[in-house]
Amino acid sequence: MPLIAVTRLRIRSPWYLPAFQWQAFRTARQARTAPGHLDMALFNDAHRAFWTCTAWTDLEAMRTYLAAEPHRSAMRKLAHWCDEASVVHWTQDSRALPTWRAAHARMQQEGRPSRVDHPSPDHVDFRIAVPRQSDRPKPGP
Repeated sequence: MPLIAVTRLRIRSPWYLPAFQWQAFRTARQARTAPGHLDMALFNDAHRAFWTCTAWTDLEAMRTYLAAEPHRSAMRKLAHWCDEASVVHWTQDSRALPTWRAAHARMQQEGRPSRVDHPSPDHVDFRIAVPRQSDRPKPGP
């Protein structure tokens, strides 16, 4: 059964956006060619928040991607760049990506916060703003 993984990050300052966007480009390119990758959607939400939604053949394929470069190096920087970060993943019968609203609901119900160096009050209380786009994710770049 395919594994769906959703992440949400909020960049705490506009100063970090150029470096974050470069890393996001590199890791998206890496994901598209990673063994076990099925589909991907990226969403630039309001207030420097960014969502990713990926489908994988299984948990092992996703973990292999996470541990490989450039993703591994990018993850080390996110704790400093972000004031909010969360992740959720689940298996389902279909490889179809959920809508952003459904991804948000799953994040709020089953997700977990990731470690950040400068957490916002919303991160501390695990309050995640509803994405401004609720329709189906578009395929990734």
